[in-house]
Amino acid sequence: MKRRDFARLLAAGGLNVALAGCVGAQNGGTPRVARPDPVTDPGLRPQPNASYDAWVAAFQDRARARGISNATLRAAFRGQGFLPGVVERDRNQTEFKRNLEDYLAITAPEEKIAFGRPLFNRHKAMLRQIEDRYGVPPHILGSIWGMESYFGTKRGKIPVISATSTLAWEGRRGKFFEANLMNALRILEAGEARPAQLVGSWAGAMGHTQLIPNAFQDHAVDFRGDGRRDIWSDDPTDAMATTARFISKAGWRRGQIWGLEVRVPQGYDGPSGRKNRRAVSDWRALGLRAARGGALPDQGSAALLMPMGPNRPSFLVYHNYNMILRYNPSENYGLAVGYLADRLNGGGPLKTAFGTDRYGLTLEGRKSLQRALGRAGFDAGKADGVFGKKTEAAIRGYEAANGLPVTGAPSAGLLRQLGL
Repeated sequence: MKRRDFARLLAAGGLNVALAGCVGAQNGGTPRVARPDPVTDPGLRPQPNASYDAWVAAFQDRARARGISNATLRAAFRGQGFLPGVVERDRNQTEFKRNLEDYLAITAPEEKIAFGRPLFNRHKAMLRQIEDRYGVPPHILGSIWGMESYFGTKRGKIPVISATSTLAWEGRRGKFFEANLMNALRILEAGEARPAQLVGSWAGAMGHTQLIPNAFQDHAVDFRGDGRRDIWSDDPTDAMATTARFISKAGWRRGQIWGLEVRVPQGYDGPSGRKNRRAVSDWRALGLRAARGGALPDQGSAALLMPMGPNRPSFLVYHNYNMILRYNPSENYGLAVGYLADRLNGGGPLKTAFGTDRYGLTLEGRKSLQRALGRAGFDAGKADGVFGKKTEAAIRGYEAANGLPVTGAPSAGLLRQLGL
């Protein structure tokens, strides 16, 4: 995604990421999801904004001219308003600001894989039925489910009407978000959902696989045949089928893989990047080998991605990788979907290590530092090895309390200072 939700802006109709509260899954059936907790971030609660209010009034006139009833408009906009927090999130999207190691630590950690495998296996029969119709394999759909809503447990809690109207008013992608707002109203007008169900991500994406209203209108299917295109209930079937239809129409090739991890020869300085596609025979001649052994699959031209440079994890990606990017154009997102899909399907972790960062720390070292700061009384947030403002503040607090130069920067020396 140029930017994550901008991804879904593709004319084909994209989808979006969930930002909401998590609950567990009960035994059997579909994961049960509790009612979303009330939004606690002040930036995601309606704020006074006269300019926004004037825009909404003018928009409602346009909506009436396009067949939206006064009853639907009253129900849709009741309690809605300007959300400054969605504008901020639109400018700070994770997959464009993190390197691949951090992104995988956030989106596909081991605990998420352990949580998701039983749910994926529980729904595999349904996913195979969807594959029979659309050609997209179960582990790819399961991975998107995990990436977009943590296997249905984090579907979002931000009102879609408020989110899309705020971003339409803000104007950077005004036409795109006004179209999504209009389609959200059409969903309500047609009775496909109730206003209370239209909650999701900061950019208006909804349901198990985070469909924006445009994508719902263009691609949603009633796979169960019960007369409803229901992406909102605890049953993920229609959402999964809709995602499969979207990817299939984008050009997914049945029976082919997305890509695989490869080993690149030491000192390699040959072609790389998505635009440098080559025949698999050419890559073999350049010395690329499958990281897990065996021959490189020959499924048409492929590109070599080295997202963090030489001597770090590298990937040979095929046509179907680009179809994942139609769902979200971030290369990090595409690689994460492929990696998580392989893990759900029984595969192991990456064979090549990411190594140390610019501070001389590995991912495990960064996690240890966060845990140690917490034990010392300085909250560094979740010990995921991904450093942000909270970890920096914890380091500064520890340094100040212990008479050290206040830098906020991690280091091997700080680990030693903390007794590790």
